[in-house]
Amino acid sequence: MLRLLNIEFHKLRYSKSTKVLTLIYFILPLFIALLASIDFNFIGFNIHVADQGIFNFPYIWHFNSFIISYLKLFLAIVIVSMMSNEYSNRTLKQNLIDGMSKKEFILSKFYTVLAFSAASTVFVFLLSLILGLSFSDYTEFSIIFSELEFLLAYFIKLVGFFSFCMFLGILVKRSAFALGFLFVWWIIEKIVYLVVRFKITHTESGTDSVMQFFPLEATYNLIKQPVTRLNFIQSAANQLQTDISTDYAVHWYSVLIVLVWTTIFVWGSYALLKKRDL
Repeated sequence: MLRLLNIEFHKLRYSKSTKVLTLIYFILPLFIALLASIDFNFIGFNIHVADQGIFNFPYIWHFNSFIISYLKLFLAIVIVSMMSNEYSNRTLKQNLIDGMSKKEFILSKFYTVLAFSAASTVFVFLLSLILGLSFSDYTEFSIIFSELEFLLAYFIKLVGFFSFCMFLGILVKRSAFALGFLFVWWIIEKIVYLVVRFKITHTESGTDSVMQFFPLEATYNLIKQPVTRLNFIQSAANQLQTDISTDYAVHWYSVLIVLVWTTIFVWGSYALLKKRDL
């Protein structure tokens, strides 16, 4: 495993775009810390962000893992480019000539996916821990380390999404077309959602039951939006007598669906590579 990872990181070391995108991915979340010092004027009310509980334990695990997951597109570009460069630079053929099997080649890419996902998860953990210890109203040990399942969900979310990108990189070969295909697939899922919602089930719960099996929707469902958990949102909803209750839990079946898709994408990548005449 380490040998294969060394080979991949040796290739990435000389890619300027990879360095830039990776730095952007890890630097942008640091701006979340700036929210603590920002005051917003909302409908005549002065709102200090840090006082709204977004940095409180254990909520911060949910909030940061959800927000930072939107930045995964930067690393997705790295993953897709990593695959397309193998074809354009002919390093794939050279690796196979040097004795690497096609199975090892796919495993090296998947190990890279795991490494990026793990590094991002550790980063989110450390960032959330520092912000929480600095601004949280609750610092008891049992509270700090509760709801860590959101970090596990974050890791699996990235692994599933990046595996999809890896598969598209092999399927399409060109990074621009692969990213375009990813965007088209996202549109397709939204269209299917509308069709299922208004033509078949006619209910939101029924539609969610169907859409949870689609790859992008499956990864999204791992971590539900945390906004309605905020204290001032809950207070406003109570005053308006509006029910905004949501099931925020990380469910085992959501994890299983993403793991199944991950397996399909890795196996599909190997199957494509095995059948192609390189």
